[in-house]
Amino acid sequence: MKTFENRELVLPGDVLYIGRIRAGENTYRFGDKVLATRIGLVEYGRGTVSVIALEAGYQPLIGDLVVGDVVDMELGYWYVDIDAPTLAQLSVPDATGSPYSPEIVMPEILDVGDTIAAKVVDLDRKRTPILSILGKGLGRIEDGLVIRMTPSKIPRLIGKKGSMVTMILKETGCDIIIGQNGRIVVKGSSREQEDMVVKVIRRIEMEAHTTGLTNRIQEYLRCWKEGRL
Repeated sequence: MKTFENRELVLPGDVLYIGRIRAGENTYRFGDKVLATRIGLVEYGRGTVSVIALEAGYQPLIGDLVVGDVVDMELGYWYVDIDAPTLAQLSVPDATGSPYSPEIVMPEILDVGDTIAAKVVDLDRKRTPILSILGKGLGRIEDGLVIRMTPSKIPRLIGKKGSMVTMILKETGCDIIIGQNGRIVVKGSSREQEDMVVKVIRRIEMEAHTTGLTNRIQEYLRCWKEGRL
């Protein structure tokens, strides 16, 4: 038996379900009850109850798109800060598609301070993220604004089947790279467009736990385009 409505805000210790159901992420079973371990939004799926944490750090998964900063390098590797518990590693083959050779001048490919978009392609025994920049849209980010969002709220920015971010792209004309680690790159033809996207993202972050958010964001963007803000 459900004790909350889907997407309702819950607190640690709240009973989410009584009866037989699988305890998903950020929940645990105690007797015949499933309880929350974090503050967040309860989500009832097919045979599972879980909580989408509103405040949680980034835990990398294979396949994630991430945005990070190159912070160090050694022979054949760059180290990238993606806001994970450990620095990520990017090897020369995963950056260039070619084996490492002593003739390679690594700072000419990527240097400390560069911001990159990358894919998490593996996790080693210590859960160190292994990155690749081989692929469309990956590699050094040359321009745009980089902002941060709580990683657990990224799905709200994307929306169901990409509905929220698609609307933002259409209404503002900006390009957006959304890292699962909570770093977002916004590129527009004007600073006004970029600033508007930043405002929208901040509003989504603050109101991620509420219902009807897509409609409110749509109206907010309409007012901006009509000069009513």
